[in-house]
Amino acid sequence: MTSIYDFTVTDEQGHTYQLDRYKGQPMIIVNTATKCGFAPQFNDLEALYKKYANQGLVVLGFPSNQFKQEEDSTAAAAKACRMTYGVTFPMHEIIQINGDDAHPLFKYLKSEQHGTLGAAIKWNFTKFLVDKDGQVIKRYAPQTEPIKIEPDLQNIL
Repeated sequence: MTSIYDFTVTDEQGHTYQLDRYKGQPMIIVNTATKCGFAPQFNDLEALYKKYANQGLVVLGFPSNQFKQEEDSTAAAAKACRMTYGVTFPMHEIIQINGDDAHPLFKYLKSEQHGTLGAAIKWNFTKFLVDKDGQVIKRYAPQTEPIKIEPDLQNIL
C-alpha cells in the first residue's frame, strides 16, 4: 500500500467503496465512540468539515467499540452521531482499530504515524490528517481538540 487511496471501507449504510473517491482532497480520519467522554469532539469535527468542505476537506468517522464506549450496532452508532451531535460527515461501520483484527486502513494509518507510546491507538478520537496526495502527515492524540488541527489543515488546503 502506498497511500490511503488503496483502501476499501464500508459506510454506515453497508456500502463498500474505495478511498480513492477522495483523491485530491485533504482528510481527517478519526476513530469514534458516541459514549466516550471525548464525544463532544464531534462538534468541532463537524465545524471543521463545514468550514472547509468548499476547499475539499472530508472528515471520515470510524466507530469502534474496542474501548467499550460505542453502541452495539453500526446503525445505532450512526443514529447517535446524527441525532445527538448533528454529524453530517461520512460515518462508517463499526470496526476494530487495534490487534490482529484491526481494519487494514487503521493498520496503515498507525504504521505511517506512530503515537507517543507506539503504534497502537490508546483511546477513542485519535485523529489522522491526510494530505491531498493521500499521505498521512500527522497523528493527533485523543485529547487534542479537533479545532487545534486547523493550522495544520490550513497548510495542506
